[in-house]
Amino acid sequence: MSGSGLLVVRAGALTTVQDLGRPGYAHLGVPRSGALDTAAHALANRLVGNTAAAATLETTLDGVRLRALAPVTVAVTGAPCAIRVSGRPAAWGAPVRLPAGAELDVGRAGAGLRCYVAVRGGIAAAPVLGSRSTDLLSGLGPPVLAEGAVLAVGAAGPSAVSGADALRVPGPPVAELVLPLRLGPRADWFTGASLAALLSSGYRVSPASNRVGLRTEAGPVLARAREGELPSEGMVLGAVQVPPDGLPVVFLADHPVTGGYPVVGVVPPGPALDAAAQARPGVAVRFVPA
Repeated sequence: MSGSGLLVVRAGALTTVQDLGRPGYAHLGVPRSGALDTAAHALANRLVGNTAAAATLETTLDGVRLRALAPVTVAVTGAPCAIRVSGRPAAWGAPVRLPAGAELDVGRAGAGLRCYVAVRGGIAAAPVLGSRSTDLLSGLGPPVLAEGAVLAVGAAGPSAVSGADALRVPGPPVAELVLPLRLGPRADWFTGASLAALLSSGYRVSPASNRVGLRTEAGPVLARAREGELPSEGMVLGAVQVPPDGLPVVFLADHPVTGGYPVVGVVPPGPALDAAAQARPGVAVRFVPA
């Protein structure tokens, strides 16, 4: 580890350390966790010359402010936002050099929800079960960022990626979130009319959404075709569980590893779940056959 670090001047509404998560521990009751928008996380790392496995900061809505304790290179991706270095405008979606003492201010997201701040060398939090990710459900990993905390930075690689600042940066989040859905394993727990409505009607992102799951509202309530409850069974990333209120919940990175409500289908990992990470409350949601 190098002697460099980042002082948290403003922590933001919810800023956490995230990497690619800790898969493979569901049998121990440990969620995967990790960056919600995996593409934005990977791009931020590439821009500063890290591997995708390096830990970044994931901000929520109103960004973060950091002071460099030694010279570092950073990059911000994800939700478009204003970037300033010691009060001066700086590039979003490109490598930015911070001299010692300079402050990086990641502003409020103009669209979308989450920004990713990568630093060359990665955030060097202590790994837990092989990951530096903060898991809000289980409490594993580093704490949520707080003002005054100092973030250690790992040793930098030989150089940032040549031409990385010319990479295509994803555009702003779309006005409608379209989620491909593979029906099952418990689609038979719902009426045919409900399944048809699920794939033909729209919902909205609920304000109750978080890193555990994207909750929906203002759409058709899914009626069950059978009574009773399921024994708890394993849950996967992207599982669409239907609680008693009949409104689908899309499980995200901090989802529980088991659940007793029926899963009507699964949204495959990939661009759709990355887009779900950027969907603000009130955004339209539509499920389509995968």
